[in-house]
Formats: sequence, C-alpha cells, structure tokens
Amino acid sequence: MAKAYLQISLKIDQADRAKAAGVYTQYKAPFLDTIKGAISKELLIREEDVQVLHGFASADDAKAYLSSDLFTSDVVVALKPYLKDTPDIRIYIVA
Repeated sequence: MAKAYLQISLKIDQADRAKAAGVYTQYKAPFLDTIKGAISKELLIREEDVQVLHGFASADDAKAYLSSDLFTSDVVVALKPYLKDTPDIRIYIVA
C-alpha cells in the first residue's frame, strides 16, 4: 500500500487529451519498473483537467522522482506541447 502520493494536475485541451494519455501509457511501465519506491500510477480525467496520481513507498521517493531523468527528460518533454498552464504538483502523505 502506498504511503505517499504525488498528484500532478495538467491543463490540457480536450483535443490533445488522447495524445497526453499516450504519454501516460508510454511511461507507466518504466515508472513502475525503474523508479525507487514506485507502487502505482493512475490517470484521472475530469472535464477541467487531467491528473496523474502516483503512489510511492515514501514522500522522499515521490520527491526524488520529480528530479529523475525519466520525469525531467522524458515525461515533461513529451507532455510539454499539450500543456496549457504550469502543472500543479502536490505530494500527500497517507495518515
């Protein structure tokens, strides 16, 4: 069970959501297979935004992911053309 969650909310136009979902699909397995403490990754779609909810073994693992090459060099670069605003990034600790 996850002890921390990383929530990233993204403003993406409806027309670009399928492409953004493709980025999620492309990097889900590498995230789960290579990132320390990674437990889960879910794509949540709302009318106003898209959220990616990542489960981690600890908040430190979640923070470390934000500095990883997978996140900074792959995920961020792939999503950048679809972003309409700066992503809202939050880390939650499970009580």
